[in-house]
Amino acid sequence: MRFDLLTLFPGLFDGYFEQGLLKKAIDAGLVEIHRWNIRDWATGVHKSVDDTPYGGGPGMLIACPPVFDCVEAVQQSADEPGRLVMLTPQGRRLDQKTVEELSTYNRLLLLCGRYEGFDERIREGLEPLEISAGDFICNGGEVPAMLIIDAVIRLIPNVLGDETSSKYDSFAESGMLEYPQYTRPREFRGMTVPDVLLSGNHQEIARWREQQSLKRTQERRSDLLE
Repeated sequence: MRFDLLTLFPGLFDGYFEQGLLKKAIDAGLVEIHRWNIRDWATGVHKSVDDTPYGGGPGMLIACPPVFDCVEAVQQSADEPGRLVMLTPQGRRLDQKTVEELSTYNRLLLLCGRYEGFDERIREGLEPLEISAGDFICNGGEVPAMLIIDAVIRLIPNVLGDETSSKYDSFAESGMLEYPQYTRPREFRGMTVPDVLLSGNHQEIARWREQQSLKRTQERRSDLLE
């Protein structure tokens, strides 16, 4: 799967690509990532990409010309134009269902905003899929873009060492939170592992895990049960 990152700060991703599961996926050829600096498509002496909003107001907006030129050039850099995704707090909230939808594409272009956001005509003209990482504001779209990559690559075949791992994650399949899990030692500072997990009875363990998943979801995210 290919990701194209369209950003004003490509250097923010330097360390991210060199660690953990993502690096292994890149080295194995399962994931391909390209970075593009929107400013490379800006004109003028100062290579400005932003301007003041019409009608007044605080801050600056990312202007249309460099974004349109950047997106169109990046789309043409490969045989498949891919799906353009705009990271914006006004977008559809990122959840597992959205992640699963994104994983069906062979190529995603992740457009990262900055400042006070984008000129509205970028939305109108490029018709991106607008996604928000949550009901909060970040300094830009780079961290939300990392979240999308992190979540999507887990669903790419052969990226996870155990292909069943993602099946039991919170929000996967059942839509509920994951059950509690334990490892050695059996007792730690007075806290012990539930006896059922040591019983060897896989049917009872499965039943306990299902019950705990339901209980945890009711306590912490009852909205998921609706």
